[in-house]
Amino acid sequence: MKYLLIVCCLFICLLSIGQQPTPAEKGIAYGSGSISEGVIHVNDVEKNMKNNKFEGRITGKVVEVCQEKGCWMKIERSNGEKLMVKFKDYGFFMPKNIVGKEVVLDGEATVKEVSVKQQKHYAEDAGKSKEEIEKIKEPKKELQFVAKGVLVL
Repeated sequence: MKYLLIVCCLFICLLSIGQQPTPAEKGIAYGSGSISEGVIHVNDVEKNMKNNKFEGRITGKVVEVCQEKGCWMKIERSNGEKLMVKFKDYGFFMPKNIVGKEVVLDGEATVKEVSVKQQKHYAEDAGKSKEEIEKIKEPKKELQFVAKGVLVL
């Protein structure tokens, strides 16, 4: 019985270790990965959209990541807005040390309306203060990207 308990504990520990993403270092890929050829800068995505959609590779600097699980991140844009990046089928996560890194994302961009509830959820995940969260009062439209792969540059 004692050995069964030890084996179960070890199994649970190994599972939890397996859930942690690899630290973000140059050349590390997540999801299906990506390559740095044929990329456009995040600031040029909207210019390259057809029928409110862009498919391909973009590059930019990570400025925020979900502090709970790494289930989303935001990329810096020159207009002051941030590109919300989610991961296809919730299939992979980003490490918290990816903030400040340049990345290549492979996937699809669209414009979405984000509800007040969802904005507040993201703000909580990002570790924002209660005061900042309470300032969110209206839904907003934003450019979002669903990545099937990420490469750290």
